[in-house]
Amino acid sequence: MRLENTGIEDSVVDLKPLDHLTGKHAFIRAGQWDYERVSYDYKIGSKEKNITYYIRIQGYALEGDVDTGNAVIKLMTPLLGKHYYPHGVEYGEGENFPESLIERAQTLVSKVAEEIQHYKK
Repeated sequence: MRLENTGIEDSVVDLKPLDHLTGKHAFIRAGQWDYERVSYDYKIGSKEKNITYYIRIQGYALEGDVDTGNAVIKLMTPLLGKHYYPHGVEYGEGENFPESLIERAQTLVSKVAEEIQHYKK
């Protein structure tokens, strides 16, 4: 599910402050990157058996390389996904998400977006 109008879409920011800000809000980049793209995930546990939710903030390099740490990243519309063990995460619009989870996801992403405003290019 796309999380529209959070204020993060189309933001352009240097990778290092982006890593810091997302990490400060418990979004983890870990191995979710290549030379041109980054993804930051926030894990939300569930009482449902074998179900975990993820909020994903993703972006791509407008210039520089992610691996060298000098990239300038343009952020995309964040996603809310549901992980089905052992198949993987589904971000499709056909997924059903509790309204409280959607509100929580939008609030978390909006907080990151507020701080990113100070570092936008």
